[in-house]
Amino acid sequence: MNWEIKTVAMFASEALREGYLGAAGYIILGVVAIAGFLAVLGMVLIYAERKVAGHFQCRLGPMRVGWHGVLQTVADTIKLFLKEDIVPFQADKVLHILAPLFTLLGTLLVLAVVPFSPGMQVADVNIGVVYVTAVGGFGVLGILLGGWSSNNKWSLVGAMRAGAQIISYEVSATLALLVVVLFSGSLKLSDIILSQEQGWWIWRAPVVGLVGFVIFFIASTAEINRTPFDLPEGESELTAGFHTEYSGMRFAFFFLAEFINMFIISAIAATLYLGGWMPFHIGGLDGFNAVMDLLPPGAWFAGKTSFLIFVLMWFRWTFPRLRVDQLMRLEWKILLPIGFVNLIAAAFMVMFGWYYGN
Repeated sequence: MNWEIKTVAMFASEALREGYLGAAGYIILGVVAIAGFLAVLGMVLIYAERKVAGHFQCRLGPMRVGWHGVLQTVADTIKLFLKEDIVPFQADKVLHILAPLFTLLGTLLVLAVVPFSPGMQVADVNIGVVYVTAVGGFGVLGILLGGWSSNNKWSLVGAMRAGAQIISYEVSATLALLVVVLFSGSLKLSDIILSQEQGWWIWRAPVVGLVGFVIFFIASTAEINRTPFDLPEGESELTAGFHTEYSGMRFAFFFLAEFINMFIISAIAATLYLGGWMPFHIGGLDGFNAVMDLLPPGAWFAGKTSFLIFVLMWFRWTFPRLRVDQLMRLEWKILLPIGFVNLIAAAFMVMFGWYYGN
């Protein structure tokens, strides 16, 4: 099947040329659409995690507000809107206020290039993988600013832990991304998806595809400070870590950014290794591929991303938190050497064409 890729930006530029709406109108519509999507997605993911956590612990989770507790997150959001927003007396007030916005800004910038389906992508830049790698680490600035500006030693320790952790694991995540770039021959996310029309890279690239996916998923989990890598927020050691001194909506922004980041890394992993919105295809089996095409591309993307989000939640309610020394040992002595070997092996496989569908 020939897939025609048209991003939201392309539709906007065409409409702009036709004079349907001014440039300012499209900017406003885009900002409103992304903000609404983030708000709804955040509430859905928070509710989903609370229900998943409940069932893992043999309980029901939220049940009182709305049918099966579906309005519980709405009630919590209203509560956070009404809570007093306190800034510590000796804090750097400007940076304390800006820090949560920096954290959310990184998630917004990455979300702009995520391809949801052939016609649902805000912008399809030709250096998509480099863009995701560069902008994905932007959120750590908000964490560092929040911990430092709070004038609280626990917040500062949590922020420094986050900085060391995110910078360290970003190396392994980048090595895993380069494996897919080698096989697809492109940095553009839409091209990477189209390169998987004969099969997803997680299995078309024997062994190295699976190893790269596992490394990327583990490293990305550490980058967003999710359990078992939640040392920057270690409640038993640092009260609440870098956001100890935050309350009200600014605390909610940190909380929201964590859940949006969970969606983003699941979406990027699905895009690079599981074909994104591409149906499950096997080269040469045209009948089977035609049956797979009956399900819309957006449904494929949603299903893959939802499954990976569930795995992240599964991690949180299964594994205990690592110590700092264990965290760094896992990166520098295990993941990083495996990542380099895996990248070299992938280069040889691409050079000699040792992969399926070549």
